[in-house]
Amino acid sequence: MSRINEIKNRISAVKELQKITNATYLISSVKVKKAQEDLLKTKPYFTQISDEIKRIFKTVENVESKYFYSSEETVQNGTYGYLVITADKGLAGAYNHNVIKNVENAFEKHGSNKLFVVGDFGRSYFISHKFCVDSTFIYNAQRPTLGRARKIAYELIDRFLSGEISKLFVTYTDFTNNKLTVKTERLLPLHSGNFIDAKAKGLLSFEFDPSPEKVLENIVPSCVTGYIYSALVDSFCSEQNARMMATYSACDNAQNVLDELKREYNRIRQGEITRQITEVASGAKSVSVKEKTE
Repeated sequence: MSRINEIKNRISAVKELQKITNATYLISSVKVKKAQEDLLKTKPYFTQISDEIKRIFKTVENVESKYFYSSEETVQNGTYGYLVITADKGLAGAYNHNVIKNVENAFEKHGSNKLFVVGDFGRSYFISHKFCVDSTFIYNAQRPTLGRARKIAYELIDRFLSGEISKLFVTYTDFTNNKLTVKTERLLPLHSGNFIDAKAKGLLSFEFDPSPEKVLENIVPSCVTGYIYSALVDSFCSEQNARMMATYSACDNAQNVLDELKREYNRIRQGEITRQITEVASGAKSVSVKEKTE
């Protein structure tokens, strides 16, 4: 009987866990939809900013800007800054591990690096493994907003302009067609060649006042903000998608465990009933034999 009670308790515990994982799955699916809608609302604005930068390079061939270097130039020295976007917690499959692995591989290629980590999970990991993490840079990964992206962008731009870092990269998880891909892209300095394409040829040439350099100085921070906001939302959607897959798998596994426990419960219960019937039958037979002998 104690074995039956033990199995019943396990069945109850697994059912409760299944409820939690199913609720997590539903919550994550809602969060993905909301974040994608917010990103789509702001995308036209940042696309227009990118087009204006293209227009500048179409109008003026050689523009000197502290945010740019030509496609022929390279910057190998100095400290590289990495904006790394992870989750605040686990239960998201290999989502955090893949981002961390990508950063570790990048660190092997350059000696001097500094981490600016978004997300408690990644921050705790890198600190515990003795990476150079900026302790004053603390941002969470939940509910990415344009305001938070702007704060991050301006803080990192200040560090770039001050010479604290010579290059700025962002490592995030791209979410396209429900496929998760970890990417590392350079945010600063920008290449003018990245803004010269077939689309730029169709843009009208403007006269910029007071100068193209001044215009770039004002719109590049907004452009970087757009990149960072997109990376935050992509990573958040990737995290929630990975969590959906992990919890979906957990629900399936829980159901398999439940089925196995129910089979074991029925088998033991059937054995218990058979034993009780046998005992009753044996008792009845003994009484019958005793009555006959008397």
